[in-house]
Amino acid sequence: MDQPLLPETFRDLEPFAATWALETERERNHQSWVRPQEELKAFYDAMLPRLEPALEYLQRYALADMPADARRLFHMTLSLAEVTMAVEVQRNQGAARFYDHRGFVPVTFGPPRLHAAAAKAVGRGAV
Repeated sequence: MDQPLLPETFRDLEPFAATWALETERERNHQSWVRPQEELKAFYDAMLPRLEPALEYLQRYALADMPADARRLFHMTLSLAEVTMAVEVQRNQGAARFYDHRGFVPVTFGPPRLHAAAAKAVGRGAV
């Protein structure tokens, strides 16, 4: 029997895991650009009502200690953030997607001490 991709209570989302349980922001952003609007909407419609229960479930783990199935669920919640703009605001990939998204490089702004504090909080599972 294959190893489950997601925690038991979220197995209904497994059909989306291969596409949306991506480790990096760059990968998630890329998928949100290259997938057809229908696929974005299907993922959005499946994931949005499960977001709050997913976040509640994930709070039991520190990020560094998350088991693989929970980590995939975590990455899917991050993918939802990427997809939401396309589904709720843009609604039409062709009109809104007029530049090459591959040049997008995520940048985090703020003082370095803030980043260190956030990293510490994530390590404790506080974020």
